[in-house]
This record gives sequence, C-alpha cells and structure tokens, in this order.
Amino acid sequence: MYRCVDCGRTRTPTASTPHRCECGGPFAFADPPAPSGPPDSIDRGRGLWAFGLLPVGRHVTLGEGWTPLVSAPDRSATYKLEWLFPTASFKDRGAAVTLSHARELGVDRVVEDSSGNAGAAIATYAARAGIDAEVFVPAGVKAGKRLAIERAGATVRPVEGDRADVTEACLAAVRDGTRGTATAETDPPGQPTVWYASHAWQPAFLEGTATFAYEVAAQRDWTVPDAVVTPLGHGTLFLGAYLGFTRLEQAGWTDGVPRLYGAQAAGAAPVVADRHGPAAAAGDNDHADGIQIRDPARRDEIHEALEATGGDVVAIDSETTAAEHDRLGRRGLPVEPSCAVAPAALDRLRDQDAIGADEDVVVPLTGSGLAT
Repeated sequence: MYRCVDCGRTRTPTASTPHRCECGGPFAFADPPAPSGPPDSIDRGRGLWAFGLLPVGRHVTLGEGWTPLVSAPDRSATYKLEWLFPTASFKDRGAAVTLSHARELGVDRVVEDSSGNAGAAIATYAARAGIDAEVFVPAGVKAGKRLAIERAGATVRPVEGDRADVTEACLAAVRDGTRGTATAETDPPGQPTVWYASHAWQPAFLEGTATFAYEVAAQRDWTVPDAVVTPLGHGTLFLGAYLGFTRLEQAGWTDGVPRLYGAQAAGAAPVVADRHGPAAAAGDNDHADGIQIRDPARRDEIHEALEATGGDVVAIDSETTAAEHDRLGRRGLPVEPSCAVAPAALDRLRDQDAIGADEDVVVPLTGSGLAT
C-alpha cells in the first residue's frame, strides 16, 4: 500500500497507479517490513535484501550492494565507494528495487528521465527484468552515459533545454502512454502498460537507497557516524540515508541518527536558497551536471531531514568541484565530477565548524569517472 507523504491518502499500487498523489505529493510505502532486531548473521549473498527490510521481493538483481568503506586519511573521514555497482553508480540500489516492484505489478514498459546515471541503471535493470525501457535525457548528455543506456537496449530520447525540460518531455510521454494503459477491469489483455520508473518519485527507489544506511551501520558493527555528507540533486541518496538511519534507530538496532549534510551545485541549489538565501546558492557548476536539479521532487522531505538531524546544505562551485575531482583521482579514486561536491562540502563544513575536525564522517562517492 502507498501512502501520500503530504496528505496521508492511501492507494493500492498497480501498473496504472500515477507516480504521485492527486494532491501532488509523493508516495511512500505505508507498511514497510518492521525491523525486529539486528540479525545475528547477515547473508550478504542476498545483496540489498540481506536485512529483510525491503517492501518488495528480490526479483531483479545483479548482485548489487555491500560497497566497501575505506579510510580517507587526508580528511579524517571514511568514503563509501558507491560507484562499485554494476552500472557504476549508487542508482543501482534504487533501480534494483524499483524494477523488482515493476515486475510484481506486471509492468510491460517503463519510462524515466535522467541526466545519465539513473537512466543507465533503470535501463540495465529493465533489461534484466525483460521490460522495455525508454529514457529521456538532456541533448548534451555525456556520450558514455548515453552509450550505457543504449547498450541495455533502451530507447534514448534526447531533449533540448534544461533538466526540467527533460522531465516535462518524459511526463508528456507518460500521459500519452497512460491513455493506452491496460487495467485488468476494463482493457483487453496483452495491451502494454506504461510506468514512470522515476528515481525522484517512485517510493521503491527510495527504499532501495535506504540500504546505504543499513550497510553503513552493519559495516560499523551497528554504530553510526556523527555525520554523513552526500551530493544533493533530487536527494535520492540523501533521503534514503535519512529513511534508513531513522528506521534503524526507531527499531533499536542503532542508538542515533547522524547529522545529514547535502552538497548542491552552485547555480542549481534550491535547498541552499531556501535556507540561506539566493546569494548563498549563486554561481555556476557545469562540472556537477548530475545534480543540477532546480526543483527537487521531494523538496519538503529534504528540509524535514535537515531539520530533524541538525544538518545543513551548501553550494559548491565549478572551480572547487574540478579541483576536488582532480584531487580524488590522484588518490586512486576514479569518480565522476558530480560526486566530488560531497568531499569538497566536507572541507567547507569543517572550515565553518559545522562538522568538527575530530568527528566521525562518512562520505559516499556516488559515481565512477570511467562512465563519463
């Protein structure tokens, strides 16, 4: 069962359920599995499903999960190497669970809009599920990311304009396709169904990214860091971390929730502008193309997570991102530019005394530079 985050309405998910509530709010799963206590042993061979906390079955998988935690001695922090996934980004967490959900619902075709990584993940897991996929991307998407989508057999739809134009083109396709969507009650069998497998809107995607928090806690013997710093576009990893750490604390598996900090791209930093004013969000950052989101789908939830954990958000400019990208590469960490904003933000937050020099911090490195 889905529950609207804004108004509380519930809806039974089907292949033709809209991606958002009629009030405009996003959905969450109303009754996810309740944790009963830290397991005595964990079968890591079950990947994301090792914890028994996902609300859909393990139908579509490529063995994803359990990315390593490695020390970052130059920063007194720990990196979680989230690029070590089948499609080279953390988005596989959400894609595996989303396409497993699509399989349960009997979906025939999925559509997605993406600047690259989410599109590659959805296309790849759709191929694994035997479901057709169509991915809308910016016309200037990086060649390596477009190729990854095409190699999975998905149809690529380049769209001129900014990231919001890509989303609108995708939603127009969803609306057109929905008019032909089959339902068991009214339409003839065999007619294809169209499903918006949005990494920003689908609650199954958020449940998938919550496994980041479960893994961090398990890898640290059920302790949590003082702080976690993530890139922040639509906030899928940021909100997954909040969901996961909160769920573990409420269940008594851990004794706290880390402060959560987000790093946005200067010039496309709406949450920074909300909290600190337009001047703090100004500038440009063409390097961090993967997080150039001007109106996050779950914006209110991001603010809720920041307030609940005592965290904050900062904007990182292009020059700082490029310098950090080079620095990470020279330390044997071949990441893409968008994920370099998070370690750069950690430096900024320490300079501001928001995060103490001796505090325990985890920073996910979210995507591989080899895919760009």
